[in-house]
Amino acid sequence: MSPTFHALLAIALWATLASLGTALSHLPPFLLTGLALVIGSVPSWPLVLHDRNAWRVPLCTLALGIYGLFGFHFLLFIALRHAPPVEANLVNYLWPLLMVVLAPVLLPGMTLRPLHLVAGLLGFVGAAVAILGTRNAAMTTATAAPGDWGYWGFLPALASAFVWASYSLWTQRVAAFPTSAVGLFGLVSGVLSLACHALLEPSVALSGQDWLLVVLCGLGPLGAAFFVWDMALKRGDARRIGILSYLTPLGSTALLLLVTGRPLTWTIVLAAWLIVSAALMGTRAR
Repeated sequence: MSPTFHALLAIALWATLASLGTALSHLPPFLLTGLALVIGSVPSWPLVLHDRNAWRVPLCTLALGIYGLFGFHFLLFIALRHAPPVEANLVNYLWPLLMVVLAPVLLPGMTLRPLHLVAGLLGFVGAAVAILGTRNAAMTTATAAPGDWGYWGFLPALASAFVWASYSLWTQRVAAFPTSAVGLFGLVSGVLSLACHALLEPSVALSGQDWLLVVLCGLGPLGAAFFVWDMALKRGDARRIGILSYLTPLGSTALLLLVTGRPLTWTIVLAAWLIVSAALMGTRAR
């Protein structure tokens, strides 16, 4: 199968993450993150039995994987329960744009062109529209969590975007690792999250529907998506695959609107258009 197919498959799986996270927002975030990441690592377990080197990576690479997988998802789940989920999801999907803006800072030999700055400004305008557009919606709908943090609830969404952008860039500065090692990243991150749940969060009982959604979350956006995405980046043109990734916020937001029952407002459409346009503009700058 082609790298483009792998990339589109990862994008389709990631488009379901915000909706699944919203449906499971009643679960403690450490518990949800831990269970989903451990389940997502299961497909790589048989590979270790056949090849002991499948998970053999330097400690710095393992630490980077934990930072990316654990940090990104935990912050995203926090944002989805303390801010209106549609707008928090859009802010989180500033990560493709942040990859462009941060590349000169985190990777040697790259410079920031004027078009990059324009794209950065356009993207953050889109994020501002998403945030400010919730003012009336939060008063008339029940999409925000009972413990709403107001505008502060968007900070975890922005932080999750930064974590994933920086993780994606820093993977280019460490020694090459096999795709199977992504399973190790997920397993260690999941165990760490479950330990935090045991120490910091109250115990909860999961219903049958909860387990079904957690398994879907683990095998899909927190499991298979990482493996096929890594395959796409290793075998294809990263620039073309990066452009394809901007389909993710559109699919994710459309699905989240359907799940939450929220109407398609002009602020959501404008914010989505600004963010995606900015991201496309940033990738075309040379």
